[in-house]
This record gives sequence, structure tokens and C-alpha cells, in this order.
Amino acid sequence: MRTIIMTEQDILNLISEDKWMMDILRTAEKLALPDWVIGAGFVRNKVWDYLHGYSRSQVDTADIDLVYYDPNGNDQKADEGLSEKLKQETGIEWEVVNEAYAHKWNNLPPYKSTEDALSQWPETVTAIGVKLESGELKLIAPYGINDLVNLIIRPSPKFADIDKIKERVKQKRWLEKWPKLKMAVGKSISNRSVMVRDRVLSTAVRT
Repeated sequence: MRTIIMTEQDILNLISEDKWMMDILRTAEKLALPDWVIGAGFVRNKVWDYLHGYSRSQVDTADIDLVYYDPNGNDQKADEGLSEKLKQETGIEWEVVNEAYAHKWNNLPPYKSTEDALSQWPETVTAIGVKLESGELKLIAPYGINDLVNLIIRPSPKFADIDKIKERVKQKRWLEKWPKLKMAVGKSISNRSVMVRDRVLSTAVRT
């Protein structure tokens, strides 16, 4: 049986005490995008750092994955322009995506909401995001936080490409950066290094 060592409120408290994260969230909140959330490495890597006893001035993530859902909103080109604008303002890489069109990248039916889109992301620990709503932090986690707080990398139920997940683990050096992590493929769990062939990842896969 797994032992949950953190609650959702513990994660929100951890984020609220991180000035860098809160500044990012306030920047996103000002955009007033509908059904928005910052997900992927923003929350995942912060929790992994905490559970490994690491202290950093900012989260170890390649960019800020800000996603939202607005069927009448921006197209991809407009979102790319907004991403660049945010980069110029903050000095940080952003990837802003309206999930109303993102389903096309993977030939999937249209998403119904941002949470529905998150549920399609590769790993359960990646499909977790946070937002500010009326000044309060809110966690969005379609598959809960069990895997995240127990340091388990597990494919999301709706993401069938196991090889791609293994590639992500290798290319992002997750097991090197956070050696307590365990891989869960099927019913097995392992923290051994993953050896897979190299190939380019789809741009639809979150960081």
C-alpha cells in the first residue's frame, strides 16, 4: 500500500511560499484567460525537489506551460505571439496554448475543458496544474496526487505510447536529477535507468 506523505493543501502551501512561482501565477492571472492553469513541470518538479530535499531559487522547468480553454479564443499563431510577449516581459520561456485547438496535434476528438486536456498528457504526475482563482490557489489534478507525492512516474490512462514516456524520462534525465523516482509501467515499479532509442518527441507532448 502506498503511503501518502503530502496532501493537496501541503502542495498548495509549498507553492504559496515560493515567491518565484507566485509571481508567475500572478502574471498568468492578469491575462484573464478562461479556464487557465499552469501545469507539467511547474508543479511536478517543485514537489519532486521538495521530496528530495533540494532548494532552488526557481523551479527546474524548461518553460512555463500555461494552458486554457476558449473555443472562441486565440489560434496557435496568436498564442505563440502571447508566449513571446510573456518571455520578453519576464525573461522566462512560456508556452501558452488554447486547448480548444490542441487536440488536433494528436488527432484526438476536441477537448471539453482544460482539465479534460490535462487528462491526455503523458504521465499522471505531468497532468497536474495550479491556478489562482479569486486570489486563492487551486490545484487541478485529473488523476489525483498519489503518484506525485510517492515519486512514481506512471503513464496516464489516456496516453498509450509507453515508449515515448520512456524517452521523456531518459531525455529529461529525470532519474538522474531525482534519483528517488520510480518508473511504473503496467504493474511493475522500478527506479532503474531507462535505455531507449533516440527520436524526436511530438510538439504536443508537455514538458
